[in-house]
Amino acid sequence: MTEIMTMMIIWLVVLILAVVVEVLTLGLATIWFAGGALAAIVATLLHAPIMIQVILFFIVSLLLLFFTRPVAVKYFNKDRVRTNVESMVGRQAIVVSEINNIQGTGQVTVGGQQWSAKSAQNNVVIPAGAVVNILSINGVKLIVKADEQLKGLNPAPPSVPEPMSVSQMEALDEKQPE
Repeated sequence: MTEIMTMMIIWLVVLILAVVVEVLTLGLATIWFAGGALAAIVATLLHAPIMIQVILFFIVSLLLLFFTRPVAVKYFNKDRVRTNVESMVGRQAIVVSEINNIQGTGQVTVGGQQWSAKSAQNNVVIPAGAVVNILSINGVKLIVKADEQLKGLNPAPPSVPEPMSVSQMEALDEKQPE
């Protein structure tokens, strides 16, 4: 068997294996290497040296992986149903216990379940009864922000004063008349 036939068989095996693994896993992980193997097959047919075939395989595979995978993942996963915790992001919740980051308190109810919550803004207290939007999840806490569209319906959130040093407090006391 000639060198060209041997390399053709090797690249066809790589191509078939990459496609079979991709079909079995549907993870968009090995299909890019099938593209690289296809490029290497073309190089083999053009009688390119083995080193050029291998380099072409890796270059085409990596280019496909880095430039087309993000687009393909976005396109193929658009109908994927988010489950469990990731489905919380973007939903609204009702504050059942005042959210105060400084005191480390706060709870919300969403979908009939109570969750610990933390405000996205450290200096804002969100009162009980307020409607909030869930921005993200950090560990077991929902990171929330008061819903701006329902601001008029929410109780006015009191602002938490910035922490002060002892010298700042003494200077403030000196400014106030007795």
